[in-house]
Amino acid sequence: MTNRLVFETAIGECALAWTDRGISKLWLPGGSLPQGDSTYEHSPAWLAGAVDAIQRLLLGQRVDLCFIPVDLRAAPDFHRKVYVVARSIPPGRAMTYGEVAAAIGEPGAARAVGQALGRNPVPIVVPCHRVLAAGGRTGDFSAPGGAASKLRLLAIEGYAGSGPSLFDFAEAQATARSASADP
Repeated sequence: MTNRLVFETAIGECALAWTDRGISKLWLPGGSLPQGDSTYEHSPAWLAGAVDAIQRLLLGQRVDLCFIPVDLRAAPDFHRKVYVVARSIPPGRAMTYGEVAAAIGEPGAARAVGQALGRNPVPIVVPCHRVLAAGGRTGDFSAPGGAASKLRLLAIEGYAGSGPSLFDFAEAQATARSASADP
C-alpha cells in the first residue's frame, strides 16, 4: 500500500509517497503534486524525521538525507544500481556520470546513467544532483530550475568543485598583484 503526504517547505509545497519499505516518490515544488494527507497519522516513525530533514535542506541547511529509507522496487534494475551509487556520494562531493557507470560495472554507460538519474523518483533523497558531467560541468537536472537548482543544492552541501575556476584564478592574480605592490 502506498501513502501520500503533502508538506510545506521554504521553497513551496512538496509531496512524498511511501510504502512499508520507505519513500517511493518525492515531488518537489513546481510540479503537479498529488493529493495527500497533511498529517502524520498512521505513518511510520521515520517519516516525521525525513520530512524535517527535507525541509531543512530546502531551507538551505546542510543535511544528509542518507538515513531516509527508500523503496525503489518499481525502478528497473539498472536504475536501482545507479541510485545505490548516487546515495553513496556524501554531501559536499560529486561523481561524474562516467564514474557512476564504472562503479556499477558498466563503464560505457554514462549516457544511460544520466537517463536513469533523469527518471529518479526520489530526487534529493537519491542525490542525483551530486552527479556531474565530465569536466565538472553540471549536466542536466530534471527538477524545476534545472542546472541552477542542481548548483544551489551542491552549494548548500558544501561542494567546492573539482578545482579552481576562472574566477578563483582572477582573484588569485589580484591578490598576488596587491601583495607585490605592498612594500
